[in-house]
Parts: sequence; structure tokens; C-alpha cells
Amino acid sequence: MTTAHKSDTAEAVEAVEVLRGALTSAGIVLPSLGADAASPDLNLIDLGRVRADVALRLAEALRRGCA
Repeated sequence: MTTAHKSDTAEAVEAVEVLRGALTSAGIVLPSLGADAASPDLNLIDLGRVRADVALRLAEALRRGCA
């Protein structure tokens, strides 16, 4: 594993934790939230699948934050 790869992975993990904290503060849980281990070079975050009611709460939280 290269140094850049490690920092990308660390960045993805940090992003997941920051997002999880913000979502928790809004009362939202994304059960499958995590760093995408299948594509570490792309530094992707997997938001996973959620129920429709959770998606609606997420949309409302975003609307409130953008207002």
C-alpha cells in the first residue's frame, strides 16, 4: 500500500465519521454508511441503502441547512 493510498483511506474514514456525526445530530442513521473498500483509489464513501422515511428526513435536514 502506498503512502498516498493510506492518506486517501484515512481521508475517507474521517469523512465517514464527520458525516455520521452530522447525521446523528439530525436524528438520521444510515446503517450502511462507510468508506468504499472496493475502490480505495477513488476515495469514495458508500452511503448505502435507506428506507424511504430516512431519505425524506435526510432531504428535510438538507433543506433546513440550505435555507
